[in-house]
Amino acid sequence: MKELKDKIDFGCENIPSLFRKMLYPTLLGMLFNAVFIITDGIFVGHGLGSDALAAINITAPLFLFSTGIGLMFGMGASIVASIHLSTGKDKAARINMTQALSISSLFLLICSALVLIFTDQVLVLFGCSERLMELGRDYIYGFVPFLTTNALIVSSGFFVRLSGAPRFAMICSIVAAVINIILDYLWIFVFDWGIFGAALATGVGTIIGVVMMLCFLFKRSSKLHFVRIKMSRNSMRLTWRNTIYMCNLGFSSFLCELAIASMMLCGNYVFMAYMGEEGVAAFSIACYFFPIIFMMYNSIAQSAQPIISYNYGANDLSRVNHTFRVALQTALIFGTSLILLTICFDSYIVSMFISSTEPAHAIATKGFPLFALGFIPFAVNIISIGYFQSIERIRNATIITVLRGFIFMLLCFVVLPLWWGDAGVWLAVPISELMTFLCVLIIYWLDKRKVKSGVEMLA
Repeated sequence: MKELKDKIDFGCENIPSLFRKMLYPTLLGMLFNAVFIITDGIFVGHGLGSDALAAINITAPLFLFSTGIGLMFGMGASIVASIHLSTGKDKAARINMTQALSISSLFLLICSALVLIFTDQVLVLFGCSERLMELGRDYIYGFVPFLTTNALIVSSGFFVRLSGAPRFAMICSIVAAVINIILDYLWIFVFDWGIFGAALATGVGTIIGVVMMLCFLFKRSSKLHFVRIKMSRNSMRLTWRNTIYMCNLGFSSFLCELAIASMMLCGNYVFMAYMGEEGVAAFSIACYFFPIIFMMYNSIAQSAQPIISYNYGANDLSRVNHTFRVALQTALIFGTSLILLTICFDSYIVSMFISSTEPAHAIATKGFPLFALGFIPFAVNIISIGYFQSIERIRNATIITVLRGFIFMLLCFVVLPLWWGDAGVWLAVPISELMTFLCVLIIYWLDKRKVKSGVEMLA
């Protein structure tokens, strides 16, 4: 693994070059995850039908919840560890990493047990109809035992990258995705295990990726490696304090995933009310696509985070601002490209998941271009959240996340369908992202005004 480490100097290296060095492997790893998600949807849609797609969409909040926990602990601990490393406190950084991975794993093991005990109640809570109940139950039984490894493959990646091995983190993600795709095909089409096989394939893929990453983090030669946590009362108190602080820093990342779960949950109810099961199946295609867009933007934010946090800890604000500008420009290029791609090839994208003869195909083809209109403001919102997290501006990051993922989205899902019917259902997410973008501009303006006022007072 030694040869997979890159020579990375967060404090001195040219910012665009350093950012590209972090971005390319991170993005490639995310893209392979995106390929596995798309392939999963293609196999399920063509092998098991639109009802199976709808059932997975109903249970998707569980996947997003565990991913959100991984992001929260990974991002939060990585920010703290980056700042510690910038001041030479390597041991403190290792302790933070060990605490984050241990506590998050224990928490998700408890959550998994509760979901498996109360499966039917969870499905009803998520808006599952009687027609989809059995399919939803099978998917939960196959995937929920792996919620912990799903979170670990996300959170461990932060620390592998921070240790100077972004390429190895990429390889772990690629291996997990390829295994998932192979098992998806075998267990759906060859062994005929149905939706349970699709869920199990996802879980087994994450196990392989996590084992690879944890082997790297157990090596003493790694800059960040596991250390023994003392079990004394004082140590436990410090662990609790550190955990709370890391969770506060990473909470916006968790909320971003929870916001996607909220979008799916609210969308499932609204699409079911306006268009029935076929509408939910059409919406599920957008829901397969939306996390992929989030992954791409999040790979930009994750690539910028260690650079921003390290230089923030070193009090080099010019490098902090330069990194943020590079990340924002990159996200805008991605957003523009994605919206054009989606609008031009909407029918082809939908046909990847379901046959053109199914009623859900026509609904999705008509609505998908409307849904894609939110991709550009979404880019600015995600990069802004990551920036504020990286410089420990927790309040700003949380405000933006709550507005875009909950308040504006819920408001738009309730109001817009009343005004514009089916088009309003599809436009709820883009309009909520646009409203959030306007709030982001206001927050930036207020921050600049505050800084300017402080400078004038000092003068």
